[in-house]
Amino acid sequence: MSPRPALPRLAVIVPVFNEEASIPVFLQAILPILEAEALPSELFFVNDGSVDGTLRVLHEARLRHPQIRILNLARNFGKEAALTAGFDLAEADVYATLDVDLQDPPELLKSFLARWREGYDTVYGVRISRDEDGFLKQKSAAWFYRLFNRISPLKIPENAGDFRLIDRRVVLELRKLRERSRFIKALFMWPGFSACAVPFERRARVKGNSAWTFWKLWNFALDGMLSFSTVPLRLWTYLGLFISLVSFAFVAFIVFSTLIFGRSVPGLATMASMIGFLGGIQILSIGLLGEYIGRIFLEVKQRPLYVVESLE
Repeated sequence: MSPRPALPRLAVIVPVFNEEASIPVFLQAILPILEAEALPSELFFVNDGSVDGTLRVLHEARLRHPQIRILNLARNFGKEAALTAGFDLAEADVYATLDVDLQDPPELLKSFLARWREGYDTVYGVRISRDEDGFLKQKSAAWFYRLFNRISPLKIPENAGDFRLIDRRVVLELRKLRERSRFIKALFMWPGFSACAVPFERRARVKGNSAWTFWKLWNFALDGMLSFSTVPLRLWTYLGLFISLVSFAFVAFIVFSTLIFGRSVPGLATMASMIGFLGGIQILSIGLLGEYIGRIFLEVKQRPLYVVESLE
């Protein structure tokens, strides 16, 4: 157990993208909670290239609440990069991540801090229900977590999002992880250290709509699986071996039939189907290799994860 200061500095990292309507409601909910904890704390908003009035609303709020800090990114880099920027530039003893839509209840921070004081370095919220999500989204999320934990040596808790409290020593390790394809849920778990879950009921959004479309969620899930597992490559090797063995057996059957019956076996449709099937498998395998090579391409360029326009 790392020593816990009596009055730890708390940084609540809040990534925002086009959330001008949600910010005032969020502040009404979070500020009394922080005041009740009586800790030296700051609300570290990361404006991820918003194109509405988000930055203006944050500036107006900062005039009334000096504990607000604003990190303004030069453009939209995505939530993963925004969270990374917050962890890189906020200085605290303990860090919390929270979405501005209030689907994750900020009052749970009290329970998170209590578990942190008990000695846990990471405390994360686990949704015990996802009634606000549609049936397809619930099922696809459950399938993703099971598949990820089956093919990856690193396990992530099911139904745990980005809502969590993290000790500084975990954040110092996170700052060393600079890969470009960032699956933050797994990166949170990668350093190790002690962790515990706190269950909660997830709410509906207070304002606006989620920016996560089905296509974005699909790409996010793909990044997660390919960033933390080489099992898809290995499976494709086994599939290629299996298809080769089946092909050799089919050729042997043709040769045997010709020797016994003195004629070749008619099967133009069969051969055409096999050629089409094998061609499709080859294209899929090239596509899978391309996904991994594309990630190597992004890594070797070593571009920054984000660009800061201003920090107030």
